[in-house]
Amino acid sequence: MSNAHMIATNGKPRSGGVWTNADKRSGLEDVAGAVKDGHVVAVGGGLSSRVPMAILRSLLRRNVRDLTVVGSAHGIDIDLLCGAGAVSVTSESYVGFEQDFGIAPNYRRACEAGEVRIDDSCCYTVVQQLRAAVAGLPFMPMRSARGTSFPGLHPEYKTMTCPYTGEELLLVPALIPDVAILHAQYGDAQGNLRIEGPPVLDPLFAKASRVVIASVEEIVPTERLVELGGITIPYFYVTAVAEVRMGAHPTACYPFYAYDRPHTAAYYTAARSGAQRFNTDYLEPFVFGCTDHASYLRRIGGDETSRRLATWSAGTEAWMSLYREEAMA
Repeated sequence: MSNAHMIATNGKPRSGGVWTNADKRSGLEDVAGAVKDGHVVAVGGGLSSRVPMAILRSLLRRNVRDLTVVGSAHGIDIDLLCGAGAVSVTSESYVGFEQDFGIAPNYRRACEAGEVRIDDSCCYTVVQQLRAAVAGLPFMPMRSARGTSFPGLHPEYKTMTCPYTGEELLLVPALIPDVAILHAQYGDAQGNLRIEGPPVLDPLFAKASRVVIASVEEIVPTERLVELGGITIPYFYVTAVAEVRMGAHPTACYPFYAYDRPHTAAYYTAARSGAQRFNTDYLEPFVFGCTDHASYLRRIGGDETSRRLATWSAGTEAWMSLYREEAMA
């Protein structure tokens, strides 16, 4: 990741402004249009939960290229972007499908071929870099990466002797993504977001990024967000919001729907079969062959799939039965 993306030329971090529009609602394609070639993008959610997949598919249909992706633990989102040739640099601490399927085939293939440069990092390094940006500081100290090989991979990391304790600390530069891409369960017209469950790095992404775009399952009155438990990300961080039903599919977005394991299994099979098969078996039917999100929903089974994935709430056995489903035909 170039320092130009992390620190302004005057040496001071320059994160996003304050967005006060009374109505930030927009269509999915317009929201996704904020992502341009060469942007540093922070992708919200984590692993197989609450990932902004509809926005990512939209930007792929616009043939966005040369992205630097930053984050912590991710899976199908970064793998999809790599498989479609949209990524040039990855600054992720983990990309994979964990115990369910294992490694991320497209990500690994692109990195091994040199098509994607690996700017290897760890979760807490990213956290401290984002905190520096939020605080308006050019760097943040940390301890946890000392004694590892990470400093050797990052010449921009520095060390200092703490003036109070004499301890040597590692300094990491501020990280200011051009665009944060988020998906939440609920939002209002002004852009307030309510995230159910672990927010992962989304609040930090929102505070540190120059532009924040979000999709939500439902746009509701602000009073409803309060009833649900309060606002996770305030409106003034959010640039634009789109109501996108099943916008995180095939990842989970509780309480609306569970992780779609059959779809993910089919994705993984295509990805493991090589770039050509992945293009034929997945990218063409589910990304480029869908003119918009509505056509994607029809392609994955529409209301029937939505109802099936909503059955998780019937209890543990219902959730486990969804997990045990085989790959879709």
